[in-house]
Amino acid sequence: MRVGQVIGRVTLSRCHPSLHGSAWKLVVPLTAEQIADGKAPSREALVAVDELGAGQRQLVAFTEGAEASAPFHPQSKPVDAYITALLDEIERTD
Repeated sequence: MRVGQVIGRVTLSRCHPSLHGSAWKLVVPLTAEQIADGKAPSREALVAVDELGAGQRQLVAFTEGAEASAPFHPQSKPVDAYITALLDEIERTD
């Protein structure tokens, strides 16, 4: 699981039939330093399925790869990233 920030939403004109009605968000993965310093994201964004209603600039936890399709089990859906949690606060302890 990784932490990221929502920077936008994605609108599809066509999608796989199993994904009709899904919401899609543009998420930028954050490094530990960016989280600690509150710096703006500077990495390449990815598209993630959002069933939780994440808002603009919301911090989220997300999964990628095979784990991203786990919430849909036993159905098989072509998903590469899935928003798993909306984060209100992150406390880092070293």
